[in-house]
Amino acid sequence: MSAKYNVLYNGNIAFDEAKMQLDDSYEDNFWERLPIEPLKIEEEIIPLPGQSVNKDTEAQGFDKAEEKAVKSIQKHSMVIDGYEKNSQIDEAYLLLGKSRYYLQRFIPALEAFTFGIENYPNANLYRDTKIWKAKAHVRLQNEKLAIETLKSVLRNVSLTDEEYEKAHTAMAMAYTQIDSTHLVVDHLKKATYYLTDLNQGARNLFILGQIYREQEKIDSSNMVFESLTYMKNIPQKYKVHAAIERAKNYSDADSTSIIVYTLQDLIKNRDNRPYLDELYYQAGIISLANESYEQARGLFELSVIHNTKKPYQKSLSYERLGDFYFDKTSFEMAGAYYDSVMQIPIDQNTKRIRKIIRKRESLNDVIYYEHIARKSDSILTLANMSEEESTIYFKGYIEQLKAKYEAEQIAKEQFGANMGMGEFATSNNNYDDGGKFYFYNAQLVGLGKQEFKNKYGNRSLGDFWLISQNVGLSSDIEVTETKVELDTSLLFNVAYYKEQIPKSEKVLDSITQTRNDAYYNLGLIYKEQFKEYEIAAVDFEKFLEIDPQENLILPVKYHLYKTYEFFNTEMSNKYRDDIVTNYPGSRYAEIIKNPKNVLESSNDDNSPEYFYKIAFVCYEEEDFEYSLRTVNDGLDKFKGLEIEAKFELLKAHLLYKTKGEAEFMDKLNEIILNYPNTEESDYAEEAITKFSALKEASQQN
Repeated sequence: MSAKYNVLYNGNIAFDEAKMQLDDSYEDNFWERLPIEPLKIEEEIIPLPGQSVNKDTEAQGFDKAEEKAVKSIQKHSMVIDGYEKNSQIDEAYLLLGKSRYYLQRFIPALEAFTFGIENYPNANLYRDTKIWKAKAHVRLQNEKLAIETLKSVLRNVSLTDEEYEKAHTAMAMAYTQIDSTHLVVDHLKKATYYLTDLNQGARNLFILGQIYREQEKIDSSNMVFESLTYMKNIPQKYKVHAAIERAKNYSDADSTSIIVYTLQDLIKNRDNRPYLDELYYQAGIISLANESYEQARGLFELSVIHNTKKPYQKSLSYERLGDFYFDKTSFEMAGAYYDSVMQIPIDQNTKRIRKIIRKRESLNDVIYYEHIARKSDSILTLANMSEEESTIYFKGYIEQLKAKYEAEQIAKEQFGANMGMGEFATSNNNYDDGGKFYFYNAQLVGLGKQEFKNKYGNRSLGDFWLISQNVGLSSDIEVTETKVELDTSLLFNVAYYKEQIPKSEKVLDSITQTRNDAYYNLGLIYKEQFKEYEIAAVDFEKFLEIDPQENLILPVKYHLYKTYEFFNTEMSNKYRDDIVTNYPGSRYAEIIKNPKNVLESSNDDNSPEYFYKIAFVCYEEEDFEYSLRTVNDGLDKFKGLEIEAKFELLKAHLLYKTKGEAEFMDKLNEIILNYPNTEESDYAEEAITKFSALKEASQQN
């Protein structure tokens, strides 16, 4: 008798194995709300004639299950007088539909479920088949039909707990598709009440916790995630991520010690090694919230070290490290970490990544202007020294160079004494780290690398590395080494350095101008883009110290007045009084004294609003040249005022009309960088998004 059902039995075995492989291979994105059913929908690839499509192991398993189901129906179906005598055929149709469902052939799956329902209304699996039919409708975006089918199932009073759980879970799937969140919550709660499937039940609870957080019901979210952490026999991924999600809900009302202890306990558990990157990251977030910044930095670094195959998580860790160094004003380090984020293979068109890219571009400007400012300050300081002062300065500098040079020579001699491999093994030298072998000594290895680099330069790993930079040359061409000896006669010569100091007034004026431009731009970047008001004030003050440009003195004083408002009222009042007293007829003074009157006098021929109106009318009349000239005059005349962003946005549109899309996009990005948190910045970001979408659509067509 058992042999009669061997085909169907083997089909169910193949299905169960394939389903297990599918669940194991599915990678959940725990940074977003989880889908209720873990099934990645793939676009069907239709092979060309003569081609074959490689299928995953689980797909092959579902194929086998489908084949066994069909075979069982064909060989064992016994319809006599219109009645099926084989009680297992309804199970075969259910297996057939489920196999097709997971092969993502939803219409054939729906046909199999429908046939089983219509022809076997009294079968034991009748209600289960209707639930699967509803799920197929959801996948085919027939949510209303799915809901009607499930309601008919739930009206049955003889449902088992398993059927109740499946029906409510499927109902939550349907309502998710039509964004009825309150009904999703209702059915997920009912599904977890009839908990029979620990895997799906844990998933339903996890999603419920996520939705509660989206609805800002933090207490309910915490209860759900905490209950998950105590559940037994559920997949480990749900327990670990429930603890992480609970930590994400951390607030002042929570016990920090309990949250930290929970994360540390999970980190110590060897079974949680696949999740160490996420655990360290969340522990770092808690440390940040408690202002333990150095501890947070270390935890974020550990998160990166333990990350093996989660690009999104690695990008979050790199971003946090970038933010850490950014807040410390170590902008070069911050830029390096932001670069690492952009090199990770994730979607670069998200709002978060675009923000990082803009921030990184701003850092380029900061690093550039900081370098100019430091270099110019050094030159101007040396130029202002007396002969005696500069001589003393360079003598001290040369003493430092000599000490460094001598140390390098000693290290090279030590390295040369260990150049033979035999000597590596027999050397009696004991190094600081206790090793005798050459490669155990970090200092010698470093010197060896530097010696190689000095001799051969940067070479990529591969065959023929010695001539790899001579592209196009044959391997039989002899490569000769040119050794350049360091000329120390100039390196240690005071007169040589003093000769490099510029003496010409014209050159010094140019350096001063360059230096002032750098400090002005740094002040604007720190104030407008980074909101680093104390640093901005320092740079604006430096700008005013040495022969500033006349036309920028008043705008910079106004910037200082606005900047000091955030942290030094006394200095803010000082610059306010300066502007009102010494520049009484200026627009800046009028804004400070009578801000309401400024708004009412927008028709004044000298007002920035009037300039803007003229430029805008000319733009609409397509007199782009005059409009652009008026915009540029307005930008020069009203630098530092709030209307500056409006002028820049109008200029962007003028550039689009006169120069093209590339200039337009560059100007929009500049507006986003220089005028964050303004209507103009929001408009520019929206415009870039729309242009990118239109460009992508045109390329696809």
